[in-house]
Amino acid sequence: MSSVTYRRPGLVARDHVFRVPLSHGDPGSGEIEVFGREVVAPAKQDQQLPWLVYLQGGPGGKAERPLSTSAWLGRALQDYRVLLLDQRGTGRSTPANRQSLAGLTPAQQAEHLSLLRADSIVRDAEAVRAQLIGDEPWSVLGQSFGGFCALTYLSLAPQGLRQVLITGGIPTLTGHADDVYRAAYARTLRKNDAYFARYPQDAAIVRRVVEHLAEHEVIMPAGERLTPERFQTLGIQFGQGSQFDALHYLLEEAFIGDTLSDTFRRGVDAVVSFAARPLYAVLHESIYCQGTASEWSAHRVRAEFPEFDPATAGRINLTGEMIYPWMFEQDPSLVPLREAADLLAAKSDWPVLYDLDQLARNEVPVAAAVYHDDMFVDRDHSLESAGQVRGARVWVTNEYEHDGVKASPAVLDRLLAMNRGDA
Repeated sequence: MSSVTYRRPGLVARDHVFRVPLSHGDPGSGEIEVFGREVVAPAKQDQQLPWLVYLQGGPGGKAERPLSTSAWLGRALQDYRVLLLDQRGTGRSTPANRQSLAGLTPAQQAEHLSLLRADSIVRDAEAVRAQLIGDEPWSVLGQSFGGFCALTYLSLAPQGLRQVLITGGIPTLTGHADDVYRAAYARTLRKNDAYFARYPQDAAIVRRVVEHLAEHEVIMPAGERLTPERFQTLGIQFGQGSQFDALHYLLEEAFIGDTLSDTFRRGVDAVVSFAARPLYAVLHESIYCQGTASEWSAHRVRAEFPEFDPATAGRINLTGEMIYPWMFEQDPSLVPLREAADLLAAKSDWPVLYDLDQLARNEVPVAAAVYHDDMFVDRDHSLESAGQVRGARVWVTNEYEHDGVKASPAVLDRLLAMNRGDA
């Protein structure tokens, strides 16, 4: 383990690099690096504080880079020494992308990528905990996919946990990926309804953009063509309170005369490109797989929702977080991983991620925020799963969207109070 310390207004940070096995079940698999940034309030840097490890959403999302101590981080630093963990394959941890995997065959790429799920992330966290603080348990805050990881943590290594806090991240524990995406399409349609109710004039602009893309070759900053179906994926912004209105401001500058503006193309690219987060696309469906293959679930289930077909729908609706095989033909950052993605979609021997018996006898305090109108994680699935975790306390709220923990310190404050028995 190596570390570097530096200061900035409001916090003291120490960067750590840890060595862990690529495959925790195979000592001969070699090692990778896992990066974590320790953050503490300047006035408390010399105090013995309990640890809180933050598990970022995703899959394939690196930990937050703290630009301020607002929202959840500021609240956490009142009581904790925080570890912002770059999950394996992301950020400053040993990367997994088209460049780092270029020397491998598609089968080797798929094997490597299959080792980046929640079970491996949890075993990394336990290795990091042992190297950093020894036997002392720590608290976990899991946002979105980080909450999925937290439930895997409760299943595989509850002895490492003092408490678990989950925000917008309780998945189905037993459902198939088809169940997940079937529910997701319905929720995304409701978000489209809400968006076009707020900005009814944008329906005509969206249709004009789609028709323009169908008739013209529009080149993106990375050199690829922008297609109608790729433009439709801008609906992923509907799921975050901080981004819901961003699409409107992008669309209002879409055209200069009869041409799509550079501003628009640059803005679209910032949302739809997977260059900075390829694992989100590569692993998205696998996070729901336990002994089953996804077989491109979102692509298959979409046929049940003709509302998303521009050729038949009265209003052109935008899709959400769904991942499609054509993305691996159109996005330059994904094209080299296309065959590996197909192999992962066909893989049926995925390990189980959740131990239902262990969760049923859980003794670790668990508090979770379930967002009533969450576009990314189904409310009903979350409540059903929470009911299978002994002692889990759940707060259902419609005050926040999926990014609520980043919007207000009140979210984390409420969860901490729940685990103390004060709320």
